[in-house]
Amino acid sequence: MFFFENYTVGSVLAVIGLLGIMLLLNEVTRRNKKAAVLVFIVFPILATLFVWPKTAGAGTSGGYWFAWVKTYSALAGVIGFMAVRYTKTLRENKYFRYFPFVILSVNILEAVFRDIEVYSMAGQVENGITLLGGPWNLINAIAGILVILTLTGCAKIRVANTESQDMIWADQLWFWIIGYDLWNLAYVYNCISDRAMYAGVLLIVACTVAEVFKRGAWLQHRAATLAIWAMFSLTMNYAQYPAFQIQSTHDPKALMMLSVAALVFNAGVFGYQIFTMMKTKRNPITSELYVGLKAYQKNLSANGLTIDADTSGKRTKKSSKRIS
Repeated sequence: MFFFENYTVGSVLAVIGLLGIMLLLNEVTRRNKKAAVLVFIVFPILATLFVWPKTAGAGTSGGYWFAWVKTYSALAGVIGFMAVRYTKTLRENKYFRYFPFVILSVNILEAVFRDIEVYSMAGQVENGITLLGGPWNLINAIAGILVILTLTGCAKIRVANTESQDMIWADQLWFWIIGYDLWNLAYVYNCISDRAMYAGVLLIVACTVAEVFKRGAWLQHRAATLAIWAMFSLTMNYAQYPAFQIQSTHDPKALMMLSVAALVFNAGVFGYQIFTMMKTKRNPITSELYVGLKAYQKNLSANGLTIDADTSGKRTKKSSKRIS
């Protein structure tokens, strides 16, 4: 096929099985605080001390700096979001409300740096992964910067008025999510080529499907599923097993196509953001930008929230747990 090869019945079933496991763990930890503490705090501490130094050394699928950095940054995001959801003091801290924006931006910048780094690695093999550097790396790095620039409404992140108390970023709508998905798929295809089906397609599908069933909590879904996969990849050298052999075709046309698609789409999102800012006169950092869109309003209603008085220009009787 154009993007991937080495499909077998076993490898396809492995992808489907992993998707189901990640969605299940995301749901369990989203709904149960004790389960979240066990999975995202207790297990990583024990694994850091006793497991990962042995399983994620040189020559393994996790034996390079980026895999370790990605794991801990994803865990930092999950734990930070748990603090937002469950700790009133932090939730009401006017500075801590920007934590989700910062951790997501740093996570994207890590990948942008890696894309730039791989640009000069034409045909090199690193930790068993073939790196075919080229202009597509720089194109996608620009797309990654646009993904950060199009983050809006971070100051209005709230906690849902539901039993699960999800962290809701209502302004993070479907078009931004698609832009992120395209950029991230291009990134993993560029920089983690032979693992792109697992570290890319599988993860993107997982958090996007989770968002369909629980609207407005995409970043929470993304952090949890990414952390689950990152811990799995450090714990198990999965690349050595026949069921995990779906690999990139290493076709320069495929590499270029994904990166150009990511750049073009995110440029469109950026243009729409500028247009909306000019039309509404809203500041995308201190206020929500897309309050007039049905998708934004559905994100609020699905989580028992209403538009803030300072955003709508009207007072609302129903309170929401807003970070302010």
